[in-house]
Amino acid sequence: MRLWNTRKAVFLSALTVVFFLVPFYIPALGNQEAGQTPQVQSIQEEQTEPEGENLIDATEEMTSGLTMFMENTHMNLLIRFGIAAAIIILQILLIRLMWRLFVWLNQKVTVLGTEKFKPLNIKQYRIMDTNQMLSVAYFLLKILKWVVTIFQLFLTIPIVFSLFPLTRNLASTIFSYILNPLKNIVLAIVGYIPNLFTIVIVAVVIQYIIRFLKFFTIQIEKEKLVIPGFYADWAQPTFSLLRVLLYAFMLAIIYPSLPGSDSAAFQGISVFVGILFSLGSTSAIGNLVAGIVITYMRPFKLGDRIKINDVTGFVVEKSATVTRIRTHKNEFVTFPNQVILNANITNYNFSTEMAEGLILHTDVTMEFYIPWRQVHEVMLAAGKKTIYVEETPAPYILQTALDDYYAKYELNVYVKEVSKVPAILSDLHKNLQDGFKEAGLDLTSPSYNVRLPPPDAQLRRVVPAP
Repeated sequence: MRLWNTRKAVFLSALTVVFFLVPFYIPALGNQEAGQTPQVQSIQEEQTEPEGENLIDATEEMTSGLTMFMENTHMNLLIRFGIAAAIIILQILLIRLMWRLFVWLNQKVTVLGTEKFKPLNIKQYRIMDTNQMLSVAYFLLKILKWVVTIFQLFLTIPIVFSLFPLTRNLASTIFSYILNPLKNIVLAIVGYIPNLFTIVIVAVVIQYIIRFLKFFTIQIEKEKLVIPGFYADWAQPTFSLLRVLLYAFMLAIIYPSLPGSDSAAFQGISVFVGILFSLGSTSAIGNLVAGIVITYMRPFKLGDRIKINDVTGFVVEKSATVTRIRTHKNEFVTFPNQVILNANITNYNFSTEMAEGLILHTDVTMEFYIPWRQVHEVMLAAGKKTIYVEETPAPYILQTALDDYYAKYELNVYVKEVSKVPAILSDLHKNLQDGFKEAGLDLTSPSYNVRLPPPDAQLRRVVPAP
């Protein structure tokens, strides 16, 4: 593989030089065989005006000069080709040595990477493991190897071309292709230094302001700093909002100092991105605004047991655009904030924070012949025996209906463990069953069905004879 790479380098260098030299020197050598050279033509052009003896003398001088030129040209051409060949051979050796150096670097990266490289993690998320980091290092070394190789070839070709008169101007042109962009880059960097200082100063000031706000955010969250009318759970969302506004303000300040910001292309791209963002993110912006409104409405907090439409569960995530709820069956339901803003929200935790507790209720039906006082006694005893039911306020009963065949009783109990509502209701129902069974009362209620005769029953009825 290494031999093949070396051969490729030799072939690439030689082919490049030959490709550029041959088109220039085939016509030159042909002109020399015909006894014509650019220098001779220039002499002839300059000596077209002499007359008489001056013309004869000029012709003799031109002939002797032509002979010396031919001898020197062949000698100089061979020497220059030799120098060019030496430069090419030296360049091939340098490329081969450079490639071997990169092979050694790959081996070193393999050894050091296995020992020194550690997985790149950001909080709980793994960005890259050791093998992926090694792959990135190999890729960067490979790119660097080819960049250095191409740079060596770009230096070699102008040097070789500068050895020959016919390609000397081409060598200067190729050198300008390399040096002019580098010079322009360096001059642009030097000229951009004042604007760079402006950007750095603005960025540092904004960063310190954000740190200052972060300090107050932590103090408010820990309730070490209390601002009347400002809730602790508003601290982090408000800080995030202010941080976005500060970054937007910073971008507006440094935008004129960015390189190319005043160009038509840069402004056109900015307008295009803005239009694209506006058209493609209408729903996202709506959810974002709804998320901000919900934050300051405070309809629920993380961990609250809520009911949105027909879904009941616990709030496990509140983001700028969505809210996620985990039901009692461990089902995770995601609601866009726009849906939540337009929905009816029931928060069961508010009953424990702002009132005496959440009231759970269940219904029982009994026939009319059973004394209602006995029913009340059994139901209240069952409510008091239920787990997590508060003693104060005590359970109470409401008679909610008197139907055709039975009376309907509603048992109400106070609880504060809203996260255990299904378990509390289950225990309450068991205690009711046990209580009515011990009292000898049947929980089943009568139900009557009336069967009417068919419409033609009178026609089929047999009338007895008189």
